[in-house]
Amino acid sequence: MPLPRGQAMLVQQHFRSVQDCGLLNALGSKVIFVTGTSSGIGAETPNVYMQLRNIEKGESVRKDILATSPGKGRLEIIEMELADLESVRTGVKVLLEKTGTVNVLVNNAGIRNPPESITKDGFELTFCTNHLAHFLIFELLLPTLLKSASESLQSSYPFASRVVNVSSGSHRDTPMNLENLNLHGIYEPVRPNILMANEIERRFGSKGVHGLSLNPGAIRTEAQRYDDPVRLAAILAQFGNMLKSVEQGAATTVWAAIAPVWEGKGGVYLSDCKEQELVEGDDRWKEGYAKHAFDENVANKLWEISSEMLGLGQE
Repeated sequence: MPLPRGQAMLVQQHFRSVQDCGLLNALGSKVIFVTGTSSGIGAETPNVYMQLRNIEKGESVRKDILATSPGKGRLEIIEMELADLESVRTGVKVLLEKTGTVNVLVNNAGIRNPPESITKDGFELTFCTNHLAHFLIFELLLPTLLKSASESLQSSYPFASRVVNVSSGSHRDTPMNLENLNLHGIYEPVRPNILMANEIERRFGSKGVHGLSLNPGAIRTEAQRYDDPVRLAAILAQFGNMLKSVEQGAATTVWAAIAPVWEGKGGVYLSDCKEQELVEGDDRWKEGYAKHAFDENVANKLWEISSEMLGLGQE
Protein backbone atom coordinates (compact mmCIF):
# COMPACT_ATOMS: atom_id res chain seq x y z
CA MET A 1 0.00 0.00 0.00
CA PRO A 2 1.31 3.49 -0.75
CA LEU A 3 2.85 5.24 2.20
CA PRO A 4 0.73 8.15 3.46
CA ARG A 5 3.64 10.58 3.76
CA GLY A 6 6.62 11.67 1.66
CA GLN A 7 9.85 9.72 2.02
CA ALA A 8 11.63 12.81 3.35
CA MET A 9 9.56 12.48 6.52
CA LEU A 10 10.65 8.88 6.92
CA VAL A 11 14.31 9.61 7.50
CA GLN A 12 13.69 11.71 10.58
CA GLN A 13 13.33 8.72 12.90
CA HIS A 14 16.67 7.45 11.66
CA PHE A 15 18.43 10.64 12.60
CA ARG A 16 16.70 10.79 15.98
CA SER A 17 17.92 7.23 16.61
CA VAL A 18 21.45 8.09 15.53
CA GLN A 19 21.41 11.17 17.74
CA ASP A 20 20.15 9.10 20.67
CA CYS A 21 23.21 6.89 20.25
CA GLY A 22 25.45 9.97 20.06
CA LEU A 23 26.62 8.93 16.60
CA LEU A 24 25.40 11.67 14.27
CA ASN A 25 28.36 12.34 11.93
CA ALA A 26 30.48 10.22 14.28
CA LEU A 27 30.61 6.99 12.29
CA GLY A 28 33.54 8.28 10.28
CA SER A 29 34.23 6.14 7.22
CA LYS A 30 31.88 3.31 8.26
CA VAL A 31 29.97 1.82 5.33
CA ILE A 32 26.45 0.43 5.53
CA PHE A 33 24.70 -1.50 2.76
CA VAL A 34 20.92 -1.80 3.07
CA THR A 35 18.53 -3.81 0.92
CA GLY A 36 14.97 -2.70 0.28
CA THR A 37 15.29 1.08 0.55
CA SER A 38 12.76 2.41 -1.96
CA SER A 39 9.86 2.36 0.52
CA GLY A 40 8.81 1.24 3.96
CA ILE A 41 11.25 0.90 6.85
CA GLY A 42 14.33 0.56 4.66
CA ALA A 43 14.22 4.24 3.85
CA GLU A 44 14.75 5.02 7.53
CA THR A 45 17.77 2.82 8.10
CA PRO A 46 21.20 4.54 8.12
CA ASN A 47 22.16 4.41 4.46
CA VAL A 48 25.32 4.84 2.53
CA TYR A 49 24.67 2.32 -0.23
CA MET A 50 21.02 1.57 -0.94
CA GLN A 51 19.92 -1.56 -2.82
CA LEU A 52 16.82 -1.32 -4.97
CA ARG A 53 15.48 -2.40 -8.32
CA ASN A 54 13.56 0.76 -9.18
CA ILE A 55 16.16 3.45 -9.84
CA GLU A 56 13.64 6.22 -10.41
CA LYS A 57 11.87 5.55 -7.12
CA GLY A 58 15.16 5.16 -5.29
CA GLU A 59 16.53 8.43 -6.62
CA SER A 60 13.46 10.19 -5.25
CA VAL A 61 14.14 8.72 -1.80
CA ARG A 62 17.81 9.62 -2.07
CA LYS A 63 17.03 13.25 -2.91
CA ASP A 64 14.57 13.50 -0.02
CA ILE A 65 17.15 12.15 2.42
CA LEU A 66 19.87 14.49 1.20
CA ALA A 67 17.49 17.44 1.41
CA THR A 68 16.40 16.75 5.00
CA SER A 69 19.35 14.98 6.59
CA PRO A 70 21.79 16.66 8.97
CA GLY A 71 24.22 13.83 8.20
CA LYS A 72 27.25 14.31 5.96
CA GLY A 73 27.91 10.78 4.68
CA ARG A 74 27.69 9.56 1.09
CA LEU A 75 24.43 8.13 -0.14
CA GLU A 76 24.49 6.04 -3.30
CA ILE A 77 22.18 3.66 -5.09
CA ILE A 78 23.08 0.09 -6.04
CA GLU A 79 20.73 -1.39 -8.62
CA MET A 80 19.87 -5.00 -7.80
CA GLU A 81 16.91 -7.31 -8.42
CA LEU A 82 16.79 -9.80 -5.56
CA ALA A 83 14.69 -12.28 -7.56
CA ASP A 84 17.51 -12.49 -10.12
CA LEU A 85 20.72 -13.95 -8.69
CA GLU A 86 22.80 -12.74 -11.64
CA SER A 87 21.62 -9.22 -10.81
CA VAL A 88 22.59 -9.79 -7.17
CA ARG A 89 26.11 -10.80 -8.17
CA THR A 90 26.43 -7.82 -10.50
CA GLY A 91 25.12 -5.43 -7.84
CA VAL A 92 27.58 -6.67 -5.22
CA LYS A 93 30.40 -6.34 -7.75
CA VAL A 94 29.42 -2.72 -8.38
CA LEU A 95 29.24 -2.07 -4.64
CA LEU A 96 32.74 -3.45 -4.09
CA GLU A 97 34.06 -1.39 -6.98
CA LYS A 98 32.77 1.70 -5.19
CA THR A 99 34.04 0.79 -1.72
CA GLY A 100 36.51 -1.64 -0.24
CA THR A 101 34.77 -1.49 3.14
CA VAL A 102 31.42 -2.77 4.40
CA ASN A 103 30.87 -2.54 8.15
CA VAL A 104 27.14 -3.24 8.32
CA LEU A 105 24.88 -5.27 6.05
CA VAL A 106 21.17 -4.73 6.70
CA ASN A 107 19.05 -7.39 5.00
CA ASN A 108 15.80 -5.48 5.09
CA ALA A 109 14.14 -6.26 1.75
CA GLY A 110 11.40 -8.86 1.52
CA ILE A 111 8.06 -9.73 0.02
CA ARG A 112 5.05 -11.46 1.52
CA ASN A 113 2.26 -13.52 0.03
CA PRO A 114 2.94 -12.88 -3.69
CA PRO A 115 1.26 -15.15 -6.24
CA GLU A 116 3.10 -18.47 -6.34
CA SER A 117 5.87 -18.30 -8.93
CA ILE A 118 9.36 -19.54 -9.77
CA THR A 119 12.32 -17.24 -10.50
CA LYS A 120 14.50 -17.50 -13.60
CA ASP A 121 17.02 -19.36 -11.42
CA GLY A 122 14.43 -22.02 -10.58
CA PHE A 123 13.62 -21.03 -7.00
CA GLU A 124 10.31 -20.19 -5.35
CA LEU A 125 10.00 -16.40 -5.49
CA THR A 126 9.58 -15.66 -1.77
CA PHE A 127 12.35 -18.02 -0.69
CA CYS A 128 14.71 -16.56 -3.27
CA THR A 129 13.93 -12.93 -2.49
CA ASN A 130 13.76 -13.18 1.29
CA HIS A 131 16.54 -15.67 1.90
CA LEU A 132 18.70 -16.91 -0.95
CA ALA A 133 19.44 -13.45 -2.35
CA HIS A 134 20.47 -12.15 1.07
CA PHE A 135 22.47 -15.29 1.77
CA LEU A 136 24.32 -14.73 -1.51
CA ILE A 137 24.91 -11.05 -0.72
CA PHE A 138 26.37 -12.03 2.64
CA GLU A 139 28.65 -14.70 1.16
CA LEU A 140 29.92 -12.33 -1.54
CA LEU A 141 30.54 -9.60 1.05
CA LEU A 142 32.01 -11.89 3.74
CA PRO A 143 35.68 -11.31 2.87
CA THR A 144 35.04 -7.55 2.97
CA LEU A 145 33.07 -7.77 6.23
CA LEU A 146 35.93 -9.74 7.81
CA LYS A 147 38.54 -7.30 6.50
CA SER A 148 36.50 -4.30 7.62
CA ALA A 149 36.09 -5.75 11.10
CA SER A 150 39.81 -6.42 11.42
CA GLU A 151 40.71 -2.90 10.32
CA SER A 152 38.05 -1.24 12.44
CA LEU A 153 38.87 -3.12 15.62
CA GLN A 154 42.40 -1.75 15.39
CA SER A 155 41.21 1.83 14.96
CA SER A 156 40.38 4.53 17.49
CA TYR A 157 36.68 3.69 17.10
CA PRO A 158 36.36 -0.12 17.30
CA PHE A 159 33.36 -1.40 15.38
CA ALA A 160 32.99 -5.10 14.57
CA SER A 161 31.03 -5.90 11.41
CA ARG A 162 27.30 -6.53 11.75
CA VAL A 163 24.73 -8.37 9.65
CA VAL A 164 21.20 -7.32 10.61
CA ASN A 165 18.40 -9.54 9.29
CA VAL A 166 14.87 -8.13 9.38
CA SER A 167 12.38 -10.89 10.11
CA SER A 168 8.78 -11.01 11.35
CA GLY A 169 6.72 -12.24 14.25
CA SER A 170 5.06 -14.57 11.75
CA HIS A 171 8.18 -16.74 11.85
CA ARG A 172 6.46 -18.49 14.75
CA ASP A 173 3.74 -19.85 12.48
CA THR A 174 5.73 -22.46 10.56
CA PRO A 175 9.10 -24.15 11.14
CA MET A 176 11.44 -24.52 8.17
CA ASN A 177 10.73 -27.54 5.97
CA LEU A 178 14.22 -28.39 4.79
CA GLU A 179 12.87 -31.12 2.55
CA ASN A 180 10.75 -28.72 0.52
CA LEU A 181 12.33 -25.26 0.51
CA ASN A 182 10.85 -24.50 -2.91
CA LEU A 183 7.39 -25.26 -1.48
CA HIS A 184 6.35 -27.71 -4.18
CA GLY A 185 2.66 -28.46 -3.67
CA ILE A 186 2.51 -26.57 -0.37
CA TYR A 187 2.70 -22.83 -0.86
CA GLU A 188 3.26 -21.47 2.64
CA PRO A 189 6.15 -18.98 2.48
CA VAL A 190 8.36 -18.49 5.52
CA ARG A 191 11.27 -16.14 6.17
CA PRO A 192 14.29 -17.92 7.73
CA ASN A 193 16.21 -14.74 8.52
CA ILE A 194 16.60 -15.55 12.23
CA LEU A 195 18.21 -18.92 11.51
CA MET A 196 20.66 -17.29 9.12
CA ALA A 197 21.61 -14.51 11.55
CA ASN A 198 22.20 -16.97 14.37
CA GLU A 199 24.35 -19.16 12.15
CA ILE A 200 26.40 -16.13 11.11
CA GLU A 201 27.08 -15.49 14.78
CA ARG A 202 28.11 -19.12 15.39
CA ARG A 203 30.38 -19.30 12.36
CA PHE A 204 31.90 -15.83 12.26
CA GLY A 205 31.21 -14.05 15.55
CA SER A 206 34.65 -14.94 16.91
CA LYS A 207 36.15 -13.48 13.71
CA GLY A 208 34.46 -10.11 14.11
CA VAL A 209 31.29 -10.55 12.02
CA HIS A 210 28.14 -10.68 14.12
CA GLY A 211 24.59 -11.65 13.19
CA LEU A 212 21.45 -10.10 14.68
CA SER A 213 17.80 -10.54 13.74
CA LEU A 214 14.75 -8.48 14.55
CA ASN A 215 11.03 -7.98 14.18
CA PRO A 216 10.15 -4.38 13.23
CA GLY A 217 6.55 -4.97 14.34
CA ALA A 218 3.20 -4.79 12.60
CA ILE A 219 3.38 -1.93 10.11
CA ARG A 220 1.16 -0.94 7.22
CA THR A 221 3.42 -0.51 4.17
CA GLU A 222 3.63 -1.62 0.55
CA ALA A 223 4.47 -5.10 1.84
CA GLN A 224 0.74 -5.80 2.15
CA ARG A 225 0.05 -5.24 -1.54
CA TYR A 226 -0.41 -8.98 -2.15
CA ASP A 227 -2.59 -9.61 0.90
CA ASP A 228 -6.24 -10.48 0.50
CA PRO A 229 -7.95 -7.06 0.77
CA VAL A 230 -11.00 -8.39 2.62
CA ARG A 231 -8.92 -10.23 5.20
CA LEU A 232 -6.54 -7.27 5.56
CA ALA A 233 -9.45 -4.89 6.12
CA ALA A 234 -10.82 -7.18 8.84
CA ILE A 235 -7.45 -7.35 10.58
CA LEU A 236 -7.02 -3.59 10.44
CA ALA A 237 -10.50 -3.09 11.83
CA GLN A 238 -9.73 -5.36 14.78
CA PHE A 239 -6.06 -4.59 15.45
CA GLY A 240 -5.41 -1.30 13.66
CA ASN A 241 -4.73 0.52 16.92
CA MET A 242 -1.82 -1.87 17.58
CA LEU A 243 0.03 -1.04 14.35
CA LYS A 244 3.30 0.83 14.48
CA SER A 245 4.16 3.78 12.31
CA VAL A 246 6.87 3.28 9.72
CA GLU A 247 9.19 5.41 11.84
CA GLN A 248 8.56 3.25 14.93
CA GLY A 249 9.15 0.09 12.92
CA ALA A 250 12.49 1.36 11.63
CA ALA A 251 13.82 2.21 15.08
CA THR A 252 14.85 -1.35 16.01
CA THR A 253 16.67 -1.81 12.69
CA VAL A 254 18.66 1.37 13.23
CA TRP A 255 19.38 0.38 16.84
CA ALA A 256 20.64 -3.05 15.80
CA ALA A 257 22.81 -1.61 13.04
CA ILE A 258 24.69 1.09 14.95
CA ALA A 259 23.99 1.10 18.70
CA PRO A 260 27.15 0.69 20.81
CA VAL A 261 25.30 -1.74 23.09
CA TRP A 262 25.61 -4.39 20.34
CA GLU A 263 29.29 -3.92 19.70
CA GLY A 264 30.87 -7.38 19.43
CA LYS A 265 27.58 -9.18 20.10
CA GLY A 266 25.06 -11.21 18.10
CA GLY A 267 22.86 -14.27 18.05
CA VAL A 268 19.95 -12.24 19.44
CA TYR A 269 16.39 -11.51 18.33
CA LEU A 270 15.24 -7.93 18.87
CA SER A 271 11.98 -6.00 18.82
CA ASP A 272 10.79 -2.71 20.30
CA CYS A 273 14.47 -1.77 20.75
CA LYS A 274 15.13 -4.55 23.24
CA GLU A 275 16.26 -8.15 23.24
CA GLN A 276 13.41 -10.66 23.17
CA GLU A 277 13.12 -14.10 24.72
CA LEU A 278 11.54 -17.43 23.85
CA VAL A 279 7.74 -17.26 23.70
CA GLU A 280 5.31 -20.15 23.72
CA GLY A 281 1.86 -20.14 22.13
CA ASP A 282 0.47 -18.52 19.01
CA ASP A 283 -0.27 -14.99 20.19
CA ARG A 284 0.91 -12.95 17.18
CA TRP A 285 0.94 -9.73 19.18
CA LYS A 286 3.19 -11.07 21.89
CA GLU A 287 6.85 -10.34 21.24
CA GLY A 288 9.47 -13.08 21.33
CA TYR A 289 10.86 -15.87 19.20
CA ALA A 290 9.79 -19.44 18.57
CA LYS A 291 12.01 -22.28 19.71
CA HIS A 292 12.47 -23.57 16.16
CA ALA A 293 13.98 -20.22 15.09
CA PHE A 294 16.97 -20.91 17.36
CA ASP A 295 17.44 -24.57 16.38
CA GLU A 296 21.19 -24.91 15.72
CA ASN A 297 20.84 -28.12 13.72
CA VAL A 298 18.23 -26.62 11.39
CA ALA A 299 20.25 -23.42 10.97
CA ASN A 300 23.37 -25.39 10.07
CA LYS A 301 21.49 -27.58 7.58
CA LEU A 302 19.78 -24.57 6.01
CA TRP A 303 23.18 -22.96 5.60
CA GLU A 304 24.64 -25.99 3.87
CA ILE A 305 21.60 -26.43 1.61
CA SER A 306 21.62 -22.74 0.69
CA SER A 307 25.30 -22.92 -0.22
CA GLU A 308 24.63 -25.96 -2.38
CA MET A 309 21.64 -24.32 -4.10
CA LEU A 310 23.80 -21.32 -5.00
CA GLY A 311 26.77 -23.42 -6.03
CA LEU A 312 29.01 -21.54 -3.65
CA GLY A 313 31.22 -24.50 -2.88
CA GLN A 314 31.94 -24.84 -6.58
CA GLU A 315 33.36 -21.34 -7.03
